[in-house]
Amino acid sequence: MGTSLKIITAKRAGFCFGVKRAVDMAFDAAHKNGKKCCDVYTLGPIIHNPQVIEKLKSEGVQPTDDIDNPKIKTIIIRTHGVQQEVSYKLSQKGYKVVDATCPFVKKAQQYAKLLKEDGYQVIIIGDKDHPEVKGLMSYAGEDVVVVNKDDGLPHLKSRVGFVVQTTQPLSVLKKFISEAVEHVKELKVFNTICNSTALRLKETKEMAGKVDVMVVVGGKNSANTTQLAQLCNSMSIPAYHIETALEIKDEWFSNADKVGITAGASTPDWIIKGVEKRIRDIGGEGS
Repeated sequence: MGTSLKIITAKRAGFCFGVKRAVDMAFDAAHKNGKKCCDVYTLGPIIHNPQVIEKLKSEGVQPTDDIDNPKIKTIIIRTHGVQQEVSYKLSQKGYKVVDATCPFVKKAQQYAKLLKEDGYQVIIIGDKDHPEVKGLMSYAGEDVVVVNKDDGLPHLKSRVGFVVQTTQPLSVLKKFISEAVEHVKELKVFNTICNSTALRLKETKEMAGKVDVMVVVGGKNSANTTQLAQLCNSMSIPAYHIETALEIKDEWFSNADKVGITAGASTPDWIIKGVEKRIRDIGGEGS
């Protein structure tokens, strides 16, 4: 490290529109008429960031996987959305339902349903274990196929429609489209990748080419944050995926003059600021 370490933070680091909307809705639900409520639950973690989940718990918003929990009065559907049948069950329970599903995820659900109703076999590109994809599958019909980036396409029907997990890179969609056109007679594609994800990846790639070290901030269980870390590592630059400033080690920057900071869509601003401060304390200067 030289006399000072230059810090560059990505302009698009942190909360995307959908996550900010969901977190704001959760905090609003926790306070009614200026009073903190203790009967508010999210169905699963509202976003993939443990620190935000803890902050919401301190405000009385608890995650639960049990929709029959007798303590529930208000339940919040998280950014990733839920399966169609779960949504129906919640409406039958008499709870106050706050739907914080990201509008881009909601659009992908609608497209999956539309493709199914129009007689297409639905192909979902994404991680089948991710809650967003589980939700999409419920709208897509019994012959739905889920493929991840390293998979090949199985034998398909003659009419096929694509929808994509919103955090997937465009290159993966292109790969599957070019593969599918060789085998099917009719192909319909809804590009449901969130523009925020693509722009964040582009900005991170450009930044990683100009700095000596990258720090990627966000939940270890966050798909889009992990994608950012993988991108940086693929460029043969030292890159560290952390959740908070407490994980930073001084020696990461011993041979560096410039450090880049990027963050996933579910990373709050206060965590990014904490990372910047920690690096400044080591000897960094903000750009």
